[in-house]
Amino acid sequence: MTDAALQPTAPQERIATLDVLRGFALGGILLMNMESFVGPVFQASTGMDPALAGADRIADGLVYFFVQGKFFTLFSLLFGMGFAMMVQRAEVAGRPFAGLYWRRSLALLGIGLAHSLLVWSGDILVPYALLSIPLLAFRDVPARWLAWLGVACYLAAPAMLMGLGLLSLWVPGWDALMAEAGTEMVGMAEAQRQAYGSGSYAMAVAQRVRDFGLLLSNLVVFGVMVFGMFLLGAAFTRSRAIQRPDLHPRLYPWLRWAVLPAGLLLMLASFLIAPSVSVMKFDLHTGLAQALGAVAAAMMCLGYLAWVMRGLEVPKVAGWLHLLAPAGRMALTNYLAQSIVCTLAFYGYGLGFFEHLPRFWQVPFALGLFAVQVMYSQWWLQRFRFGPAEWLWRSLTYWTLQPMRGGASAVR
Repeated sequence: MTDAALQPTAPQERIATLDVLRGFALGGILLMNMESFVGPVFQASTGMDPALAGADRIADGLVYFFVQGKFFTLFSLLFGMGFAMMVQRAEVAGRPFAGLYWRRSLALLGIGLAHSLLVWSGDILVPYALLSIPLLAFRDVPARWLAWLGVACYLAAPAMLMGLGLLSLWVPGWDALMAEAGTEMVGMAEAQRQAYGSGSYAMAVAQRVRDFGLLLSNLVVFGVMVFGMFLLGAAFTRSRAIQRPDLHPRLYPWLRWAVLPAGLLLMLASFLIAPSVSVMKFDLHTGLAQALGAVAAAMMCLGYLAWVMRGLEVPKVAGWLHLLAPAGRMALTNYLAQSIVCTLAFYGYGLGFFEHLPRFWQVPFALGLFAVQVMYSQWWLQRFRFGPAEWLWRSLTYWTLQPMRGGASAVR
């Protein structure tokens, strides 16, 4: 028997809750990424922009406090849940799936490389694909151990940030070293401004190639956080906490009423310590603020998850939340489409609105674009089984063209 016997998940076999959560996360990711579409990609990771005032400053602060860092963690959690679902399906079918999973990861890597180099350098698919490969080693780990390993792995990232902050107290010439690195970052941001704001498509691609090295270097901290959420998401699936919330009656109330408020307090502490981060220095003050923010992001992400789960239990709220499910089923297509639409709207080889959309108006722009994606996803899945990118990913994974027609019965 070979892993070729495994087949893609049929629409009627999908867990609607996961699709709703993916749709919810997708909207948050667009809100988070808007600043990186409108301006230099790496300049959006420095907290609030101190130059903003009025409505722009309020919008920037709200997105930073409630959105930035909270939704890529949620999407990472969902990726881990999907991985564990695949493992369970293979176990039920009595089929090995390591070979298929390798093809799935390599296919995602190929899509991510095309996205990162040809469309937008803020890509998350390449890190996901690279980190999904070692995830295979954890497929037989019990749920409780997965949860603890996930928490420990994630916390290693804020521990590293604190460690870097402590180094500033002991390493001679630390400030000069950070200033030199900051100067390189400022130069990178200016190069992005020139290439993306007023350059040709060829110039933009050349800049994306240069950006790619920095994307990979960020995996030292960012990758640890993502992998920790992968493991935690797998724990949710293996414990059946996502499929059968009733089996864990205390989990979601605890996440809503204890973990989320604690996360908000930690985020407030991080915000008060350092609402803005200068790329020219990294000291204990900065390290503490970023470490607290990283812990807060995971806690708030879990709280958001728990509140969506609660909403799905309330019929009137669930009806609205289920509108997000088609967008979640087409999450890869919609993620790529967000990059294509926004780069064409803002980059110099498109409409050229780079750094011309005020921070306040970025929020309704993102919400409007996402609303269009929700409606379009509904229309598309009434006619087809998969989104275009999902079809490509599945065809590459199973090494055979997947049937596209016949999606109406799957949309609820």
